[in-house]
Amino acid sequence: MATHKSAEKRARQTKRRTTRNETIKSSLKTFEKRVRAAYTKRDPKAALDALKKLAGQFDKAASKGVVHAKKAARKVSRLAKLVNSIKV
Repeated sequence: MATHKSAEKRARQTKRRTTRNETIKSSLKTFEKRVRAAYTKRDPKAALDALKKLAGQFDKAASKGVVHAKKAARKVSRLAKLVNSIKV
C-alpha cells in the first residue's frame, strides 16, 4: 500500500481512471454487439446507424486514451466493411 502522500494520490487517480476506462470499454463492446446484431439480421439501415454511433464512441475513446487510435480505426474499418457487405 502507498505510504507517501504523492503515492496515495496516484493510487486514487489510478482507481478512478481504471473504473472510467472499464465503463467506456464495456460500452464500446455493447455498441459493437449492436452493429453485429444488425448485420446478422441483414438490416442495412440499423447497421449503418449503429456503426455511426460506434465510430463516434471509438473516436472519443481514442482521443481520451482509453483505446489506441489505431485500434479504434481498425475496428471501425472492419465493421464498416462488414456493414457495407449487406448493401450488395
